[in-house]
Amino acid sequence: MDYSLIINGAKRPTAAYADVPNPSTGALVGKMPLGTPKDLDDAVAAAAAAFKTWSVTPDAERKAACHAIAAKIEAHAEELAKLITAEQGKQLNGLGSRFEVGGTVAWTHATADLELPVAVLQDNEQGRIELHRKPIGVIGSITPWNWPMLIGSWHLIPAVRTGNTVVIKPSPYTPLSTLRMVELMNEVLPPGVVNVVSGSDSLGAAMSSHPGIQKMVFTGSISTGKKIMASSAPTLKRLTLELGGNDAGIVLPDADPKAIAPGLFWGAFINGGQTCAALKRLYVHDSLYDQVCNALVDFAKTVPMGDGMDETVQLGPIQNEMQFNRVCELVEDAKQHGGRILCGGARTGTTGYFYPITFIADVKEGVRLVDEEQFGPVLPIIRYTDVDSIIERANDNPHGLGGSVWSSDAAKAKQLAQRLECGTAWVNKHGGIQPNAPFGGIKLSGIGVEFSDEGLKEYTVSQTVYC
Repeated sequence: MDYSLIINGAKRPTAAYADVPNPSTGALVGKMPLGTPKDLDDAVAAAAAAFKTWSVTPDAERKAACHAIAAKIEAHAEELAKLITAEQGKQLNGLGSRFEVGGTVAWTHATADLELPVAVLQDNEQGRIELHRKPIGVIGSITPWNWPMLIGSWHLIPAVRTGNTVVIKPSPYTPLSTLRMVELMNEVLPPGVVNVVSGSDSLGAAMSSHPGIQKMVFTGSISTGKKIMASSAPTLKRLTLELGGNDAGIVLPDADPKAIAPGLFWGAFINGGQTCAALKRLYVHDSLYDQVCNALVDFAKTVPMGDGMDETVQLGPIQNEMQFNRVCELVEDAKQHGGRILCGGARTGTTGYFYPITFIADVKEGVRLVDEEQFGPVLPIIRYTDVDSIIERANDNPHGLGGSVWSSDAAKAKQLAQRLECGTAWVNKHGGIQPNAPFGGIKLSGIGVEFSDEGLKEYTVSQTVYC
């Protein structure tokens, strides 16, 4: 099936298309339209024209439109879930595609209900001062391939809610669910408010340097985030960048290995480990080290992996060949540096990008698998003996997205978690996020936050009014 760009509310075919394969089977899922610089210019022009009216649309109408978007997505939930599974690979059930679509609906409703009321800074005999929040203009959005629809909604809905208009470019690995979602959104939005242009990475570079775009929102790798920041500089675009993570989890000596094993496992391997805020380095105290390793291996045996369309599967493949090869490379490097494979450690089968759940023991800092973000179903388990110094070791990394501490003493764990250099810290859990709590990284993991009223503010400029 050939998909279309959506510009100014209308489908637009393109002269060229690219195949989008299923990462489980290699079968063709659909054809992605390859947008051109002219298509991008037209999309930006449509968004700029729509901004003139959408930006002054009453707040209640914009709120209602976002709720209508959620309802439209929910009405097509199964169609969208199967499309995500086909192009991304994740399973339908559990924390898979149906979860992603359901999360999109819930997040959209929650964002629709957020408010940014006028703040009164002064109201006395000397006069009244108000702080207003106003939309920025045309927002450029570039989304990744791991949670294509959910992250797309995280970019789109707060922009629409605050009166902005958008041009979104999905990852060329998983464009189809976003193209379909934007098509559905345009059934309830005025033309030009949300436009989608798919294509190669060069189109993204053109977006970040485009003079008609006032803000860029990007979720993805640190290297690409730096390029977006650099190319946005000449036009002084505002930025929200949610970049890579190498989240540390720390297991204290008083933890219960069997009790925490499921939380550790899913904290690391939700979406096959292909999540920015997944647990990617696990530090375990020497007194519990073997017990935790054994508990994780035992739990992994209960989690079936396979084609995401199989209703019994709980984990799918790595999404693309590039990422698959990176995971293989990092595992082999860890082996060469003394890493002990507890389970997995080699490709399974010859069809699809399946890599088994892999735990690697006896590694430490200085090994690439520990120092770098693997973004796949592999977890290094690092032994430590000194509780006082482990926070310093966990913080000695350029990433700063998330982190967690695991203990039977929640108060003690909270104190240590607050010492982690990361945007979000969890106690006895990892990776859970909510629409009412800000989320974002520090250090090389990003700029700005998403979610809650703090995230909504990122799509506005402030205006102080003396009256």
